[in-house]
Amino acid sequence: MALHAPPTTHLHFQIPRPPNLPRFRHRLPSPPPPNLTFRVPHSHSLRSHSISPICRCASLNSLDSFDSESDQNYASESPQIPQRNKVSFVELLKKSSSFLPHVTIASTLLALVFPPSFTWFTNRYYAPALGFLMFAVGVNSSEKDFLEAFKRPAAIFTGYIGQFVVKPLLGYIFGIISVAIFGLPTPVGAGIMLVSCVSGAQLSNYATFLTDPQMAPLSIVMTSLSTATAVFVTPFLSLLLIGKRLPVDVKGMVSSILQIVVTPIVAGLLLNRFLPQICNAIRPFLPPLSVLVTACCVGAPLAINIESVLSPFGLTILLLIITFHLTAFIAGYFLTGMAFHGAPDVKPLQRTLSYETGMQSSLLALALANRFFQDPLVGVPPAISTVVMSLMGFSLVMVWTIRKE
Repeated sequence: MALHAPPTTHLHFQIPRPPNLPRFRHRLPSPPPPNLTFRVPHSHSLRSHSISPICRCASLNSLDSFDSESDQNYASESPQIPQRNKVSFVELLKKSSSFLPHVTIASTLLALVFPPSFTWFTNRYYAPALGFLMFAVGVNSSEKDFLEAFKRPAAIFTGYIGQFVVKPLLGYIFGIISVAIFGLPTPVGAGIMLVSCVSGAQLSNYATFLTDPQMAPLSIVMTSLSTATAVFVTPFLSLLLIGKRLPVDVKGMVSSILQIVVTPIVAGLLLNRFLPQICNAIRPFLPPLSVLVTACCVGAPLAINIESVLSPFGLTILLLIITFHLTAFIAGYFLTGMAFHGAPDVKPLQRTLSYETGMQSSLLALALANRFFQDPLVGVPPAISTVVMSLMGFSLVMVWTIRKE
């Protein structure tokens, strides 16, 4: 009887992908796999079965695809580690402006408790510090922002009226009240009027950005327009409101505003336009430096004039300045509501123009007071206004943000 060999059974195996196979950057060339054979019991007998080349090819392809996939994952993931750290550091620098309200409160308390911490920041540093803040605004602006915002001329005109008509009128009223009713010295009333004659504060742009980001370009245009025209409007208003009481150097004010305000903003715009690489390199460092400079500008006037602030009439000046700013905030809010009651974005517009009317560049008023008025009492209302304006503005930011949410 002839013995017939059993038919050869070809087993096809798909080797599973190892779950935790370590990834290697480079693979050593592997030798060709041998013809693997093993025995499988079949019908109570041991027969020899061999793995077919199809099995080998499938397994090798599986390993090759896994290795190549591992190499790709390794190559794509490893370079992202330093990049992620770099981005987080840059974002941290950019978001440092969010600490501005806390820094303002801290610098105010520190100036009251320990005045020598800010007395080194004397009057000669105000103009360069304000120029730096203006330069930062110019670097972070472009002609596109202005072109987009100029599509709303009615809103810009309303903000300008609030800045240079409503606010100076309120300043004149409170200046007269301070002298005629409360019996304060004439230089104090002149200081209140001087605060009302300056342009809008750059902090109003940041307050608008925190509350209504879509309104930030419009706020920048309003502040920039009032700042640019302050070269002529502020000296004129100062002469009109204060000239009969104290001498006003109009030519000196024009020259000072050109140096402190207009030139830094124009320099920042030109740098952003023609040398964007330099702007991109320095822009992340501007927010923390601006916070530091603002802290010095808030704490130093309070620390230097601490005796006048804590004097018997210091509390009266503080109450007058608080009432003046509060009235300006309210007037800007409700006048805008009356003028744009049918606009779809009337509420954001009201908040924006409230910031523009209630917050002004008290640092500019302080710099002008120290440079063009001999009596140091003229600088007391701007020094107090710097702190009050910042605290009230950012308090409104928190209130309106909570109400929106």
